[in-house]
Amino acid sequence: MPDSHATLVDQTEPPRPRAVRARHAASLLVLRYAKGEPEVLMGMRGHKHRFMPNRLVFPGGAVDRTDLTAPCASRLSVHTERLLRKNANAHLAHGIGAAAARELLEETGLTLGTPPSLGGLEFLARAVTPPSNPIRFNARFLVVSADYVSGTLGGDGELDNLRFYGLHEAMALDLALPTRRVMERLRMWLALSEAERLAQTHTAVLKRDRGWVME
Repeated sequence: MPDSHATLVDQTEPPRPRAVRARHAASLLVLRYAKGEPEVLMGMRGHKHRFMPNRLVFPGGAVDRTDLTAPCASRLSVHTERLLRKNANAHLAHGIGAAAARELLEETGLTLGTPPSLGGLEFLARAVTPPSNPIRFNARFLVVSADYVSGTLGGDGELDNLRFYGLHEAMALDLALPTRRVMERLRMWLALSEAERLAQTHTAVLKRDRGWVME
């Protein structure tokens, strides 16, 4: 005799779809000061983008296979690589830095050099898109001083309203939650001395269901 309860469960509880694997990605916060206030380079994604359309974001994107072995003029600093390698092997850590430099050039027209110098990149935080999202990224957010950057703002047109935004100005806008949380982490990071930053052994990781956790 069939199990009526089992039949009912089968009819009312369809199998859950498997979570999409999060792609490795890198975003770069180019930082400068104007009249004593920190400013960060950001631009608006167009409405046709599948991921975060019509949102103000930092330059960045997925890590390509070619980034893993891309040449560079200088390697990541020992401290930055050490923090990245808490969740990446040596090839991926390099690829994250190379991807940040490549995306900066493609999306903004600014460059860290040819080949890029990665030594000025500092690791700020990591954010993982929730498993329920159809498009997911395991994104690393890096910071670089505008002193390491050259070129003229332009890029491939992927980002509109591309310019430096003061932190107060940006935080008053309708930012996506992950972007707002990263900006908050940036404020905390900026309050640290260079010695305090170099002494850090853990990195903040944003997971939507648990908020910030330390890695």
